[in-house]
Amino acid sequence: MHWRMSFAEWEKGRGDGNRSHLHERALTDPPPGLVCYLDDEPVGWVAVGDRSEYPRMQRSPVMRPVDDTTAWVISCLYVSAPHRGARLQTPMIHAACDFATGHGISAVDAYPVDPPKGKRAGADNAMTGIASAFRAAGFKELARPKPDRPVMRRKLTTTT
Repeated sequence: MHWRMSFAEWEKGRGDGNRSHLHERALTDPPPGLVCYLDDEPVGWVAVGDRSEYPRMQRSPVMRPVDDTTAWVISCLYVSAPHRGARLQTPMIHAACDFATGHGISAVDAYPVDPPKGKRAGADNAMTGIASAFRAAGFKELARPKPDRPVMRRKLTTTT
């Protein structure tokens, strides 16, 4: 819900309020993302949806659209701590793109962090994903508004 509401709304709903908003949003179609399972255990989350659902991203100098292409956005990638380093982000990104394709979407944008070589992204900015995982999933860089923040896109082949 972080990108779906103003900072004031986010702060006001911190905790149970934001969880309640996400639960309500999850009951709509399409849902706001996908849960990643290993065996029967949920271990990750990828939020994906229409760019119009993310007003904070649209206002951000780093995450606003770089062109007029109609695209969905991967706004969040989360992998639970015990499973980090297991290379789950790339398959989660593929799943989000497949999900978008199934809804007739022809492009998905992302705003991951691209830490300098030899450095790891901090938890405070890794929530949008890691650029190397997006590259591995077929995303191409469109712009780089900050040295560590590429704007990336994957064009999708839709089935009609």
